[in-house]
Amino acid sequence: MNEPIPTVPFAPATGTLAALDLLRIEFAGPVAHLRLMRPAKRNALNDTLVTQLHTAFLHWPAAVRAVVVSGEGEHFCAGLDLSELAERSTYEGVAHSRMWHAAMDAVQFGRVPVLAVLHGAVIGGGLELASACHLRIAEDSAYYGLPEGQRGLFVGGGGSVRVPRLIGVARMTDMMLTGRVLDADEGQAAGLSHYRVGAGLGLARALALAARVAANSPLSNFAVMQALPRIADLSAADGLFVESLMAAIAQGDDTAKQRVRDFLAKRAGKVGKP
Repeated sequence: MNEPIPTVPFAPATGTLAALDLLRIEFAGPVAHLRLMRPAKRNALNDTLVTQLHTAFLHWPAAVRAVVVSGEGEHFCAGLDLSELAERSTYEGVAHSRMWHAAMDAVQFGRVPVLAVLHGAVIGGGLELASACHLRIAEDSAYYGLPEGQRGLFVGGGGSVRVPRLIGVARMTDMMLTGRVLDADEGQAAGLSHYRVGAGLGLARALALAARVAANSPLSNFAVMQALPRIADLSAADGLFVESLMAAIAQGDDTAKQRVRDFLAKRAGKVGKP
């Protein structure tokens, strides 16, 4: 299905967001487009870039209702910048991992849904970032890997929690122990992406989807982002109780009530037509 692409022209970020020099942030109506801007390093995530990502996701303007994340150049993100890793102590390693956790939590549990455009390398920390996003659109060139096991490392940016929820523990174990790389089609079959598109078509699809998502009730989107992953961690009985609470909160919202009224009026109008 070819969805319309938002026609609102993009405007560059201002204020705090404009100062994030390793990111390019632009806005089109309710959609923000955030681009990782380290193409010479295949958009590898150094401490500065992770900090800037965290800052961006804490400071979206109120008008933003959905965010698209992509990578400048030929790759989405080739993972952790290893040049910053070699001399860290064990304590520094724990603190560094927790810094990543805070940034990725801001992506997954922030105010608005996040869509990732995946092309080229989606490796290590890049896959951890992608797995923190809510929807993933993969182009032909996308490939996925978790090379930490081959380098004497372990995932530290939330991958051990998020990636198995997408592909299962067994498949992640294979990727980490053997260095197995999945191509775009294998990643789609495994559950790493929601949509598969041709080369160069990922951003257009993501913007179209983001426009659709942004048109939803903000509270409904918030419930999907916040409640679903937490319900998955609960027992069935507890999950059903939380579901009831979330359903009542959502349907009690004035926006939801008006949308239901509009839908019923539209349906009544169709039924009444000869």
